[in-house]
Amino acid sequence: MKIRHGYLALCLLGTALPYSQLLPFLRDHGLNLRLFFEQLFANHISGFFGMDVIVSSIVLWVWVLADAESRRVRYRWAPLIGNLLVGVSLGLPLFLFLRERHRSILAGNNREPIHG
Repeated sequence: MKIRHGYLALCLLGTALPYSQLLPFLRDHGLNLRLFFEQLFANHISGFFGMDVIVSSIVLWVWVLADAESRRVRYRWAPLIGNLLVGVSLGLPLFLFLRERHRSILAGNNREPIHG
């Protein structure tokens, strides 16, 4: 198994686990942003994790925009959309997958066609 396949598995896990917590909230409360942020910052521990994710998201955006542009990685917008729709748990492994795939293509070790 190639490392990029591991990154895809982490994309699935990084989507399923956060959504397993978000979907019940949405079912019970709808898109109640006030309640969402009240619960996110309900105490110091949850606030710690909330702030960590916010900072990690900013770092991911800076890294993706700078690194993907300089390396000319295709679909560099996809990890940013993944970050907005799910979070760093999807955006980061998706970017690592795209970066590794791009590296493999440049090295001539890819059996996949290049699209887009």
